[in-house]
Amino acid sequence: RSVLMPLIALTRGPVTITIQAVLQDNEVVPLSITHQSLYINVEAQVVVAGVILAGVYVLIIFEIVHRTLAAMLGSLAALAALAIIGDRPSLITVVEWIDYETLALLFGMMILVAIFSETGFFDYCAVKAYQLSRGRVWPMITILCLIAAILSAFLDNVTTMMLFTPVTIRLCEVLNLDPRHVLIAEVIFTNIGGAATAVGDPPNVIIVSNQDLRKKGIDFAAFTGFMLLGICLVLLTSFPFLRLLYWNKKLYNKEPIEIVELKHEILVWRQTAQRINPASREETAVKCLLMQKVLNLESLLRKKLKTFQRQISQEDKNWETNIQQLQKKHRITDKTLLVKCITVLGVVIFIFFLNSFVPSIHLDLGWIAILGALWLLVLADIQDFEIILHRVEWATLLFFAALFVLMEALAQLQLLDYIGAQTAALIKAVPEDQRLTIAIILVMWVSALASSLIDNIPFTATMIPVLINLSRDDDVNLPVRPLIFALAMGACLGGNGTLIGASANVVCAGIAEQHGYGFSFMEFFRLGFPMMLMTCTIGMCYLLATHIGLGWNT
Repeated sequence: RSVLMPLIALTRGPVTITIQAVLQDNEVVPLSITHQSLYINVEAQVVVAGVILAGVYVLIIFEIVHRTLAAMLGSLAALAALAIIGDRPSLITVVEWIDYETLALLFGMMILVAIFSETGFFDYCAVKAYQLSRGRVWPMITILCLIAAILSAFLDNVTTMMLFTPVTIRLCEVLNLDPRHVLIAEVIFTNIGGAATAVGDPPNVIIVSNQDLRKKGIDFAAFTGFMLLGICLVLLTSFPFLRLLYWNKKLYNKEPIEIVELKHEILVWRQTAQRINPASREETAVKCLLMQKVLNLESLLRKKLKTFQRQISQEDKNWETNIQQLQKKHRITDKTLLVKCITVLGVVIFIFFLNSFVPSIHLDLGWIAILGALWLLVLADIQDFEIILHRVEWATLLFFAALFVLMEALAQLQLLDYIGAQTAALIKAVPEDQRLTIAIILVMWVSALASSLIDNIPFTATMIPVLINLSRDDDVNLPVRPLIFALAMGACLGGNGTLIGASANVVCAGIAEQHGYGFSFMEFFRLGFPMMLMTCTIGMCYLLATHIGLGWNT
């Protein structure tokens, strides 16, 4: 008989423990006792965890430091808080908190995309997308967002954005568009599309992998069938709302290269003139000549800007001529390497699918991506390997590692358990005839808001046993299926709330920053948070209509 005795000591005085165990058989049974003193109560731990999380968000929102450094500082503060209360995790334990499968998936796909970009395929896709939209910006954005949503339903969201971000940036560059607004729209629809299937988003994978939920009938087919219908309704309403959010956005605000170079030239001439100290007549004459050069260049710049604005207004009218010019300039540069890249990437994606349906493969997604990257490196015969490594987003990988440590430390500080317990307590306080309706609404919005602030993977893993125990409680008398679907809908759609709400957001921002088009926390928040509120409202209405109105609870 095993004995488990949790003990919380609120004082530092001596503690005496007496254990009496009675064995049924005359056998020698080893007994291990671990005593851990926690000097503050659960409420105080939750407050400390909340303060640390708020501090990390302040650093990221106001861009006081880089988001990677902010996550590292938050992890250090959370570990220090654990040490103060008496829980001192070892370095081995802290390292084990990192999800290496996710990091391996990111690293492998970054290598694949870096080699793929050498073929000129992304430039070619950009021209084709422009041709398909017939020079109209919004049809082009709609096509890109729709393709991203469909792909993310079957691929991991991070993988989808790694493939799409370089294409989008190159397309926007050749069209003089600002890539930031287009990328934010794409990543929003990637998170929406990922909620449609059981393999599209990590919270969904966690749900369908739970054995207790499988016994309740929530398997791959049932989960995907229910969520797919709801996400299709969300997508139908998301496109008009996105257009409304972008109503006053200036998409054509990327200046052409000749204007950028001219501005740089003006800056150099001006700085040279300012360095001259006119101590003699000759030096004074030279400085006057330089300033006159600056004035002439500024006059030329004003003319080029006016011409550029007229070209923008006529962009749609001249789309056929633009396509012909773009096709001459942007084409496939290495067809042999392109065939190798498409072959390897196709095999990797196929194994991603196969791994979802055939568990006997015994390969994680991270291993599949790493093996694909090594295979392509051998086939491509890369001579300068350092160039490929320079294109890997090391800051993004380090950010994820720090974020995993931060979230696990906050979980050790009882923050996630506290959120789950308070949600269950609120549901129990509601009258029985309205309990299911309130429970769906509460679980949906708590999941959405929490997933906007913290990683949705540990939150989902924490909430599943809370909801299962809640459904088993005879005093509550609630079916588990509506609660689980509300959790999945809120956790997936809530990732659009903030820049660090979903992994795809961070990856997209990292790749865009490497190309010189990084967007801030607030730039994403202004577009992502309203979309999150709207999509969660539509998802909540779908859940209420199906489970309350139609009674789809069994």
